[in-house]
Amino acid sequence: MFSPGLFVLKMHSLQSSDWKEATRHSYPSLSHFPPVWMVMVLLNHVWEHFKEYESTALSKNNCPPPIAKVKGKGKGKGKGKFVATVPAFLKQPFCTILQAKMAQILAPTSQWQMRITKSSIPSSPMTGKMWSSLVLKQNKKGAIKGSKFRVFASKYEDYTINRVEDLLNLDITPYTDKIIAEYIWIGGSGIDVRSKSRTISKPVEHPSELPKWNYDGSSTGQAPGDDSEVILYPQAIFKDPFRGGNNILVICDSYTPQGEPIPTNKRHKAAQVFSNQKVIDEVPWYGIEQEYTLLQSSVKWPLGWPVGGYPGPQVVFLFNVVPVQPTMFVFIGPYYCGAGADKSFGRDISDAHYKACLYAGINISGTNGEVMPGQWEYQVGPSVGIEAGDHIWASRYILERITEQAGVVLSLDPKPIEGDWNGAGCHTNYSTKSMREEGGFEVIKKAILNLSLRHKEHISAYGEGNERRLTGLHETQNINKFSWGVANRGASIRVGRDTEKEGKGYLEDRRPASNMDPYTVTALLAETTILWEPTLEAEALAAQKIAMNV
Repeated sequence: MFSPGLFVLKMHSLQSSDWKEATRHSYPSLSHFPPVWMVMVLLNHVWEHFKEYESTALSKNNCPPPIAKVKGKGKGKGKGKFVATVPAFLKQPFCTILQAKMAQILAPTSQWQMRITKSSIPSSPMTGKMWSSLVLKQNKKGAIKGSKFRVFASKYEDYTINRVEDLLNLDITPYTDKIIAEYIWIGGSGIDVRSKSRTISKPVEHPSELPKWNYDGSSTGQAPGDDSEVILYPQAIFKDPFRGGNNILVICDSYTPQGEPIPTNKRHKAAQVFSNQKVIDEVPWYGIEQEYTLLQSSVKWPLGWPVGGYPGPQVVFLFNVVPVQPTMFVFIGPYYCGAGADKSFGRDISDAHYKACLYAGINISGTNGEVMPGQWEYQVGPSVGIEAGDHIWASRYILERITEQAGVVLSLDPKPIEGDWNGAGCHTNYSTKSMREEGGFEVIKKAILNLSLRHKEHISAYGEGNERRLTGLHETQNINKFSWGVANRGASIRVGRDTEKEGKGYLEDRRPASNMDPYTVTALLAETTILWEPTLEAEALAAQKIAMNV
């Protein structure tokens, strides 16, 4: 570590006119500075580490001749002839340079970059052994008169970025068996993802090979400060698309030191549901459509939208007025699955996320632009049981990391923009073995009956702020109503045309919000349709209410 020292350069005073005359021709930019005592910062030992560059670096950086002389006459006691040796690069006031660089020299960092005016010397990137700073060397003779100063000025920013990228992309596999495991868990809000890294001695293939870990729950809103330790249990492993190699992402759930699941641990209860033998026998499949909105980081406004303004409308309404029955036709606007700079905002993020998920081993099955500009969707599945929740949380974490690098904010708010704009949901497609077999359509209708009877329980678990989205408009059913229909995107439960035609298949629950917990939603669907049995009276009333014959 270099210790900066100080030396004082005393310049004999000149009359104001002498100073101006001395500098007017060669150094006009200095002519308005009176002679003063100047304190210059010297890094005492820096130059010794750069001797190898003394003869070559300056010429490579196209530095001008190092010395220029200025002479003048002084008057009065102690004021003789003034002869100063001034480095030729100081064609702009060197006082300004010293003031600007003083703090950087005293506290060097790896990200220095000199910003010199256009009149200063050209510079070029320096090698990794050289400082991007102002390096001064005092003449070894110690004489102030004729002292020489060397300057290394470089544009270090690009070099630093490139070097950091090289390190980020460094493959450590040939050099060590150790890997990096990124432990991921759900924070206190129930929707935020947290993570931290640790070194594992060798590659692993199953979460049971990984050690438990802990974190400060008081900093995530999950434990009091006087008993803040929360324990992480590794549950699922994915390949790390950011570090590559044998490095991994680890989905964890959280427990107290006594082994009790903390309140935000929704995975624990879901695992109990999916370990029930009746559920295991039905092999529940899930296909989850995760919608999300990309926001500009500085203003929290959708990506691609004018700040404080709106793009063109997402839908067009046409009215066919006839004497007997007026009809309104609704045409979706240009943004849904659109292409073009004025229609698609954030495609690079969507594509990067798609590939990263495939690399990680997440069962992502597709992606598309949504009805509201700046909003996207990706689909995960079909996934079996608890795996669906693990894959959604891992995909959300990867998306958070990609938007972090892109400088864009990820929003899972179910209604990010009020007004005539679609919200963001997390439609969940669901089927059991019985639904997928012959005669499965009757099983699907029975499941819909059960879902209607537990509508309130499901709504309360389907995400925060969902009442702003489920209004009965924008392809939703009102939050207080339950309905189903074939190919009806305005219903609570939609059944596809193919399912109706083939007499078997799946149903789509369109109620979950984009910020829903996938462990909760998937487990609740299995519980309601497989494990829960209503009374015959309740079932009959429900069937009559929603006009369904079972």
